[in-house]
Amino acid sequence: MESESSRFHLCLLVLCASLLISSSNQNHSHNHVALFIFGDSLFDSGNNNYLKNAIGRANFWPYGETFFKQTAGRFSDGRLISDFIAEYLKLPLIPPYLQPGIHQFTDGVNFASGGASALVETNQGNEGRVMELKTQVLYLKNVKKHIKQQIGDPETRTLLSRAIYLISIGGNDYLAPSSVFESFPIEEFAGMVVGNITSAIKDIYKIGGRKFAFVGMGAFDCAPKMRALKQHRGHRDKEATSLAKLHDEVLPKVLKELKSHELKKLKYLYFDFYTTLSQRINNPSKYGTKSSCRISKDYKVCEDVSEYLFFDPVHPTEKAYKQLAKLIWSGGHNVSWPYNLKTLVETDPKT
Repeated sequence: MESESSRFHLCLLVLCASLLISSSNQNHSHNHVALFIFGDSLFDSGNNNYLKNAIGRANFWPYGETFFKQTAGRFSDGRLISDFIAEYLKLPLIPPYLQPGIHQFTDGVNFASGGASALVETNQGNEGRVMELKTQVLYLKNVKKHIKQQIGDPETRTLLSRAIYLISIGGNDYLAPSSVFESFPIEEFAGMVVGNITSAIKDIYKIGGRKFAFVGMGAFDCAPKMRALKQHRGHRDKEATSLAKLHDEVLPKVLKELKSHELKKLKYLYFDFYTTLSQRINNPSKYGTKSSCRISKDYKVCEDVSEYLFFDPVHPTEKAYKQLAKLIWSGGHNVSWPYNLKTLVETDPKT
């Protein structure tokens, strides 16, 4: 009798536990917002560390010194825009896709790779040394399979439709020396870059993505490195500036067209990175910063990194990234449209 009673109580406990787990999974799939990150060194959280002969790595001191107290694969002294966005979404730091031992993808994953471009031709000859946008999207397809195995098909569809797809790409196409660039008028070249981004959007949409956050071209033509190169680049430098601005005109128009005609459930925001960064470059003291902290690998680091806008010749400091992430999250229509990220998260992916 005692044995039967024990078995009954054991069965009851197992049943309660299974109901709790089922309820927890349901809450997770319907309230949880994953973050999938695509792009270049603006968002790379360490993928290039795992690429053989990567075209660029942030695996030496003092990268990471402010927040991580060691190198963390990020091209900054600390956290990136994408790290702060994860924090706003109540997520842990999103790991790089190539990091060994990553098997759990329900919070999202980071595919960004320093030096990546939208056009494969921009990095011709660097195959295997950088993860291009097309490769990053292919990896998302692999991730979907893993998530499906973990939580099942219906929950995976829900997770992917509610997730945020954060994208920053194109800067290397416009700023890196390229024979492809020289072969086309600037309007046609910008159209090629936007065309490749459009293809990536369609692929992600087919996989199940609905909510996209695009960070536009930053004013990196005014970054310390580019300013130093101006005397050598001349006309080429002016074209790079024109291309960045042209990109910021063309891509939002294409996104609007996609939503109107092909991808009816597409929801997106476009962040005006060029204006917000150039404001800080042209008037750094207004935002509590000076211009540049480090200018080369061998240059002595300034004592208080938080006083500066740029940490190295091209990449901003954690302080600057934190300010920009806040604007993406809750900024007005003057910096982010047609939504800010907080509002985008709250929209229904089914409508």
